[in-house]
Amino acid sequence: MVRVRFAPSPTGHLHIGGARTALFNWLFARHEGGTFILRIEDTDTSRSTDEYIGAIIEGMKWLGLDWDEGPYRQTDRFDVYRSYIEKLVREGKAYRCYCSPEELEQRRQEALAQGRPQKYDGRCREMEEAVEGRVPAVRFKMPREGQTVVNDLIKGTVVFENSQLDDLIIMRSDGTPTYNFVVVVDDVDMKITHVIRGDDHLNNTPKQMHIYGALGYEIPRFAHLPMILGADKTRLSKRHGATSVMAYREMGYLPEALVNYLVRLGWSFGDQEIFTREELIKYFSFENVGKSSAVFNPEKLLWLNSQYIMKAAPEKLAGLVTPFLLEEGIIAEGRGIDVQWLAKAIRTLQERARTLVELAKSLRYYIVEEVEYHEKAKVKFLNEKSLPYLIELRDRLRGLAGFSAPELEATFKAIIDGHGIKLGALAQPVRVAVTGGTESPGIFEVLEVVGKEKTLRRLDKAIKTAGEGPAGKEA
Repeated sequence: MVRVRFAPSPTGHLHIGGARTALFNWLFARHEGGTFILRIEDTDTSRSTDEYIGAIIEGMKWLGLDWDEGPYRQTDRFDVYRSYIEKLVREGKAYRCYCSPEELEQRRQEALAQGRPQKYDGRCREMEEAVEGRVPAVRFKMPREGQTVVNDLIKGTVVFENSQLDDLIIMRSDGTPTYNFVVVVDDVDMKITHVIRGDDHLNNTPKQMHIYGALGYEIPRFAHLPMILGADKTRLSKRHGATSVMAYREMGYLPEALVNYLVRLGWSFGDQEIFTREELIKYFSFENVGKSSAVFNPEKLLWLNSQYIMKAAPEKLAGLVTPFLLEEGIIAEGRGIDVQWLAKAIRTLQERARTLVELAKSLRYYIVEEVEYHEKAKVKFLNEKSLPYLIELRDRLRGLAGFSAPELEATFKAIIDGHGIKLGALAQPVRVAVTGGTESPGIFEVLEVVGKEKTLRRLDKAIKTAGEGPAGKEA
């Protein structure tokens, strides 16, 4: 039975790299019918916070990466780690090191100056007597000869020379265990079968393999994901447009789009670009994960988000866009809005919107009581030339029994045929009158959504704006 884990350190928010690692673990577990565990690696007590733990959990939930066990916290398991450490010391597989930080740094500098490897020289390795006045750390005895071979599910065979491995500290002198040790103990206790993580952890793998062996446990399979790079081929950072997962929610991205984009950062299935969650679970395998680094492309993510908005049910988008309408000040807190009407408005706009923020802003002229004219559009289209057409349209619309797009189209046709003008001569002034600008969906669909009462009020205002005179005063 496959058992995998996502084990973030709560020293920051859930970012793109961590989210992709979580996703690949989740997909593998779901594909194999296995178990996905969430584990919080918070042994770095100086940087770990409950706030970041909450942010990580919130990001996981937003992405829909549900876990089967956890979240477990390493700080709740210190007694377990210490018991394993004492066992290794008793068996001669670990030893107490009395070297002070100052001594270690001095030797490191000397090795650096002489061009030697900057690794611990092992002087406490066979020491049997305690050093009075010093509180020791505990080091793990690494083999000094031979090789360690990692058969990675993505990278293939990777060979490490044991002579290059350091006797790493597994418990600091203050009694806190270190990452490379606790991660093995946790994986043992949680019966992890596959360790899926970023390849920045690859150099830790031989060390951890020897700890598994010393504890007498089977070594899990490893899969190290290639790094995500920016367009300049350097490690991904905020300057490349990548930020925390929850920041993408605030920018109006859909979780489905971000999941789809993250999985394509290193995994492929033929030429297919857009996947349902069910398809991702069905098709996922390590055979289709690339060995080379993936490049983060914000424009591709934006395009993918637009595709998901375009295909989403308008009723669903109505619920998702409402918080952005509040944030943009388009609706007031506590004000109700008809969901079916909002979905109808969204249906006219969703092919144009790339984010929920853009969708909210484009909904403004449908919802607000009065629109503000773009100055150039007002000058060009609300003038004496368009005035008679606007007046005639208003008067005809007042007499309409219905207000559907076909009825509106017939009314427009009667006016343009009667005056021998093109549709744009009437449609553009009306578009400015109703939306404030010159770009919108089809004018008949827009008017139908805006509704008769609000359309007539906006035409009255446009007629007054277009020019003075008997017609204008009468209006």
